[in-house]
Amino acid sequence: MYRIDTLLKLKEKLFHTNDLALLWEISNKNTLYTTIKRYVQKGILIPVHKGFYSTVPIDQLDPFKLAIGYLHRFAYVSCETVLIREGIIFQKENYLTLISSVSRKFAISNYSYLVRQLKDSYLYYDRGIDNIDGVMTAGIERAVADILYFNPRFYFDNKKKIDWKKVKKIQKEVGYL
Repeated sequence: MYRIDTLLKLKEKLFHTNDLALLWEISNKNTLYTTIKRYVQKGILIPVHKGFYSTVPIDQLDPFKLAIGYLHRFAYVSCETVLIREGIIFQKENYLTLISSVSRKFAISNYSYLVRQLKDSYLYYDRGIDNIDGVMTAGIERAVADILYFNPRFYFDNKKKIDWKKVKKIQKEVGYL
């Protein structure tokens, strides 16, 4: 089977260089980079960032899947992004907020991202986090608990939409308190 067939038959659209090496079973780095270079020239692979590629145009990708793919580790959408979407805070942020095991700021295409670092013991506790269209996303109460962990004096514009009992319960279960 041809390498292009293997690549295009996959549901996944984002790949790191190492992913492609495993997928195509290429151990020789020169062969791998030459293959990638040729696929980029033919328009089959689209460079997103150094060592990170897509098989579809970047503007057709979900911005959260793009960020999580770029990070190449567990992450979930939380804090300001969820709170703005749910009408808890009214100011608009210039970035999409994720929680992961690293702290980073980066931009891809027209999107800017802020990734907040959380200890593994808190990060992998999935209370209040749901899988929405393949992206792990915090619910309102988990997002509130997360943001209060990072900033205990955070101001909420619409406090009435928050179930504070659930927030306290999540804070205790996750270990924030």
